[in-house]
Amino acid sequence: MAKKKTDDKPVKKKRRKKPLLWLILLLVVWYYNNFTLKTTHTEYKSDSIVSPVKAAVISDLHAMRYGISGQAVLECTEKEEPDIIFILGDMYTFGSPQELIDIPVEMMTDLVRDGYPVYFVPGEHDNDQEYLDALSAAGVHVMDYKCETIDLNGNVLRIMGIDNAYYSDTFDLSGEFSVSSGCDILMAHIPNYDKFAEFGADITLCADTHGGMFRLPFIGPVYDNASGAWFPRLSGIGTIYDKGWFSYDGGAMFITSGIGASPAPVRFNNRPEVVIMDIVPE
Repeated sequence: MAKKKTDDKPVKKKRRKKPLLWLILLLVVWYYNNFTLKTTHTEYKSDSIVSPVKAAVISDLHAMRYGISGQAVLECTEKEEPDIIFILGDMYTFGSPQELIDIPVEMMTDLVRDGYPVYFVPGEHDNDQEYLDALSAAGVHVMDYKCETIDLNGNVLRIMGIDNAYYSDTFDLSGEFSVSSGCDILMAHIPNYDKFAEFGADITLCADTHGGMFRLPFIGPVYDNASGAWFPRLSGIGTIYDKGWFSYDGGAMFITSGIGASPAPVRFNNRPEVVIMDIVPE
């Protein structure tokens, strides 16, 4: 009896999906967007100065045990050799243990020891009086409704700082400060474009927004805290004050997206940043 022929061709195995590789890729993208620090360079032209000033702008560290370290911020900043450093608050998160509160204190103390003039305004998180006293004792200029006029590179800079976590309808900076003939720089953790534009400092430095956290290319932030709108740039609600420059008559407001990822590390297309701002003559 003839034997039945069998098919000797090997059976093709179905390709298995590789979920582990995708998971690793997602983790790398997540880590890169939330825990790697970049330097953002920007320039502002002012007719109130006669020679260039290089400023570092730092904010919203929200110090964590396993987040971006104070040492990393220190090294990133000092590598640029700025003339002056502006720190805009929320350097730790409210309720943090002392070991995390100490991180920004040590970082700012080291910057002062290394010869940098450091100006600081608190945010809504890091306004504990003992913390502020420790910064002052270290030589940090704590600008909680204070004003200082300094000479820097032959320029007269008038630096003002406020510590508002919230703004009332009657908020009016003209009752506290006035603009001068020099270069006026206002430091405020939380943006308030209409009132700052009304006041008219040459440069207003703000933070708090974290740049909108999760940003899509060509679309911008997915959610805007201030308005409560999803995809705010597509919703027609008007200007979104998320990050970057916003001009007004006589000056401009700049918002940094900061460093930390509070309340959760969900940054995308919006890496943590130390801003190096070159203020140059018009």
